[in-house]
Amino acid sequence: MVSDMKKLLIAFACTTFASCLLADQPAPASKSTDVPPAKSVPPKAAPAAKTAPLPVVVEEEPKIPGTSVKRDNGTWLGLEVVGGNYKLSFYDKKKKAMPPDVTRANARWPNPRARGDDRTVLNLSGKALVGAKVVLPPYVFNVYLTLLKGEGDEAKAVETYVIPFRG
Repeated sequence: MVSDMKKLLIAFACTTFASCLLADQPAPASKSTDVPPAKSVPPKAAPAAKTAPLPVVVEEEPKIPGTSVKRDNGTWLGLEVVGGNYKLSFYDKKKKAMPPDVTRANARWPNPRARGDDRTVLNLSGKALVGAKVVLPPYVFNVYLTLLKGEGDEAKAVETYVIPFRG
């Protein structure tokens, strides 16, 4: 009985091995003359690579230092504290620095350490108007700014602003 079992097992292994060998072989070529052999089809060419569009160069808008204020004529003001004093810079419509178009400015703001307001006159210094009085921190208050044209008693207030300063 053991020998019959061994024979059966060997026969099963041989048929399995033979079927595996036959499965791996290619099908025999057709010998019929009336059917032409299949032509090999060349693989499809990859679609032409699209040229990448040129990157769009977006010019960043220049940043105005300090607190910026847009004026009625389209130009800009930049108010900041530099060296403890106010500095008022002037910018054109494209936010590029320009010389001041006023003679001077007056600034008023609340004093955080005493009662009342502090005041200063901002006079021309280079391409900006600079104040003479020291501004004490914390820099969280409204600044009342008046732009003046003219000299002495003939100076006229041409623009006024209330600027929420967060310097």
